Amino acid sequence: MTTWTVFILFFLFPFLELGRHSVDAEKYDDNDEVKLYVNKVGPYNNPHETYHYYSLPVCIPEKIEHRSLSLGEVLDGDRMAKSLYKLKFKMNLEKKTLCTLNLKKKELEKLSEAIEDQYYFEFVVDDLPLRNFVGHLEEGRLFPHTHKVLVWTQYDFVFEYNDRQIISANVSVSDGVELPETPEDDLEIPQTYSVKWVPTSVKYEDRLDRFKARKFFPVTLEIHWLSVMNSMILAFLLISFVAVILMRVVKKDFARYSEDPTAGDVDEYGWKIIHSDVFRFPQRKMLFCAVLGVGSQLLCMATIIIVLALAGQFSVHRHGAVNVASCFLYALTSVVSGFVACRLFKQMGEGFRWVQCVHLTSCLFAVPFFVLWGIQNTVAWMYHSTQALPFTTVALMMMVWLFIGYPLTVLGGIFGKNAAGDFDAPCRAKNIPREIPYTPWYRSWMMHYLVGGFLPFSAISVELYYVFATLWSREPYTLYGILGLTFIIVLCVTATVSIALTYFQLAIEDHEWWWRSIFSAGSTSVFIFLYASFYYFRRSNMSGFFQTVEFFSSIFITCYAFFLALGTVAFFASLKFVRYIYGSIKMD
Repeated sequence: MTTWTVFILFFLFPFLELGRHSVDAEKYDDNDEVKLYVNKVGPYNNPHETYHYYSLPVCIPEKIEHRSLSLGEVLDGDRMAKSLYKLKFKMNLEKKTLCTLNLKKKELEKLSEAIEDQYYFEFVVDDLPLRNFVGHLEEGRLFPHTHKVLVWTQYDFVFEYNDRQIISANVSVSDGVELPETPEDDLEIPQTYSVKWVPTSVKYEDRLDRFKARKFFPVTLEIHWLSVMNSMILAFLLISFVAVILMRVVKKDFARYSEDPTAGDVDEYGWKIIHSDVFRFPQRKMLFCAVLGVGSQLLCMATIIIVLALAGQFSVHRHGAVNVASCFLYALTSVVSGFVACRLFKQMGEGFRWVQCVHLTSCLFAVPFFVLWGIQNTVAWMYHSTQALPFTTVALMMMVWLFIGYPLTVLGGIFGKNAAGDFDAPCRAKNIPREIPYTPWYRSWMMHYLVGGFLPFSAISVELYYVFATLWSREPYTLYGILGLTFIIVLCVTATVSIALTYFQLAIEDHEWWWRSIFSAGSTSVFIFLYASFYYFRRSNMSGFFQTVEFFSSIFITCYAFFLALGTVAFFASLKFVRYIYGSIKMD
């Protein structure tokens, strides 16, 4: 085994262990200790604004011991620590005292502010999350106005078990104690809890269904096959309509261009007349190739993630598994970006600058991602949120990119430039480009971007709502079959629309189609950003500077990824079409 192989396996170890806390089923004997971990608290309406549970004035042990977390759990904002709750398997408890809080003025103000912001807490038992509210806010009529802040003092735990395994866990709260509006003296609040064990016939393998049945956060995700079928039918009709019309038009063009030019009544116009310019390489070749390389990488990465999801690798009990898979798959698929970029770059006659092309390709997505990620992490540190990643995790992710992603990009670049042949253009480009005639507004680049972005967006708009409604409501997304269908639909619609727009552009004798094909489909990202903004301000209850930074920085990088991926699909579809039509006619 080579040193390089050992090095890669060392960094892949966290990826292979991303679900280690949930793979092995824990088994208990009677009166065995059942560990309850406290995790995080945060405003109910801001899914990414989370803080450590012990940041609130609650019952805290003398020495806080944290649980060993996987990389996925750290990326997911989990910070589990041991609690003071003493639970034993099958042992019921009634009104057992946890501690007595002696809250001072500042602690009372902090607790009241948290309850007014609808803070919830999250505990974890046997990898099952237990959630409820820290307290309750009661506000009465305007005249006279009443304002009561209640903190819950009694926690009732109910566990269902089958033989020696825990099947489900739930916590309810009661016995509210009113907090003073203007605290002056210290306040003592006793904290108690009860435990009840209930036998069930549900098997351990089916406990996921019981977990899904209990919803603490808003239930927004439903089986929406009807909406998906509607999108599939519309996409099929759109693709069929464009394909039939385009085939009839192109067939007429072939017949017209095949007529004898010496007959005297055949006018040279349309896309044939620019045959000596249509394969002229675009400006900024290096950037162009880097965009296609990274776009190909993101497409491969998305495909692999969907396949892994369909294979059942991303269970809801594997915290942050998708995040871990995305990080390591991005590094491993860097070889694809290097290969595609350098291969095309050499075909354009710039192979001697392949090293610069590799550098640009490697940084094109990674640098904006790390910049936005750095902004997110800095704001999270300012707010002392659990979303702030520790230095060791940040260093690990940087090393994964630096010692795996970048070398694989170089390796792919070497393979790409060595495997590059001729560009295989049916027509040779002249030295002097042909002047592009005047274009009416309805055939301008702006209309191309509008149509090229809106149609693919319309194919994913329904699924986009469900994805947003789950990811930004803390619910795990599980309908990967529907997501896979939507992925195929948007790729087909993007390719079809791009071919049609490229044909219309060539038909008016505009030969600069290279960049426009990328931006036409890439403009879908603009529609996604506009929809995301609409969702944030009108469909969600998220608010505050911290949550706004978290939301829009994630949306920015997501839209950028859509731009690169869909732009790549559009270009290669258009290139295939352009080669076909110009290779099917005779040139003078």
